[in-house]
Amino acid sequence: MEKNDVIEGGARLLLSEDVFYNPKMKNLRNISVLFVKFFSKQDDSLLDSTCATGIRGIRYIKEAGIKKVIFLDINKDAAKNAQNNLKLNDIKATVNNISIQEYCSSAEKESFDFIDLDPFGSPQPHINDIIKVAKDNTYLMITATDTAVLCGAHSSACLKSYFAEPMHNELCKESGIRILLGYITKIAATFNFGIEPVLSISEMHYMRVFLRLKHGAKKAVSSVKECGFASFCNNCRSFEYAKGIAPVLEHRCKFCKKEVRFFGPLYLGSINDKKKITEIILYNEKNSIIKDSRDLNRVLVRIADELDLPFFYSIPKITKSIGSVSASPDKIIKKLNDNGVLATRTQFDKDGIKTTTDIEEIKKILKEIITFK
Repeated sequence: MEKNDVIEGGARLLLSEDVFYNPKMKNLRNISVLFVKFFSKQDDSLLDSTCATGIRGIRYIKEAGIKKVIFLDINKDAAKNAQNNLKLNDIKATVNNISIQEYCSSAEKESFDFIDLDPFGSPQPHINDIIKVAKDNTYLMITATDTAVLCGAHSSACLKSYFAEPMHNELCKESGIRILLGYITKIAATFNFGIEPVLSISEMHYMRVFLRLKHGAKKAVSSVKECGFASFCNNCRSFEYAKGIAPVLEHRCKFCKKEVRFFGPLYLGSINDKKKITEIILYNEKNSIIKDSRDLNRVLVRIADELDLPFFYSIPKITKSIGSVSASPDKIIKKLNDNGVLATRTQFDKDGIKTTTDIEEIKKILKEIITFK
């Protein structure tokens, strides 16, 4: 093997210095391969709309069993590299050196069972186009690496691209996922599709959502009704949220009476299908689709164990707001569970907890833990 020769999963790649390949994203590609394998049926088709080296599409063919994959990349060097890698893996397929917009708007377009969109930067410019080649029960797998935009570091860019006011606080990763899903919901509804999120991941510098489109006006309207707005109190770290186009949210925090800020629109429905995620984990354990699954399980098990409701409480932020030393999130979760309150860890913050109770109950428990520790 040459130094630019890479083995990943069942694929072999000959890398080009002019074409982007990120080895740190291997686990996300593992999850994507497992997702496609779990949900795919015989003769399903897949559009790899930003193929780059071709790694994802090749792995979908060799490991997930997808027989028909269409490869796209607007970059000429990438298209050439992907075609060479297809030959290297004894795969007969065409790489289209064409833009997503041009392909999805062409007269020869077809509908796909799976569509993978993993662009450099924002997926926003391409979402309208990929839905043109979707159908009832199409699965979309969409990555966003414009996390600074979705997480509020560039709020004007988020307003411009996603038509949403982003959070720039401890909730920003989750709100970024929900803003992305809210935008997809809006665009999908114009094509008479509703959405059913299956898996939502925020790791390192990226966010990725896996969802199924359901065709029909009722489905579209139902999904739109899952969108709404949230408020956040920068003083006591509490939050509120409400679904709807113009929901009623108080301008002052109901706990500390300070003025709050409003964010959205964003998707406030379920962002993870915990039952399906658990089934995917067990499916891989039984069939070893991804043989080295430690990192994969680390992500999926954490999400499967997490309460699926909007937002969470960052314990260090709360302890700082009340002028106390920090406390173990696990101790707080145990206290809440002992009191009959649901509470879990969250993927979005290593020191955060999701719970069905409010911030006053958490502060009460915090004071008990701090007093008697």
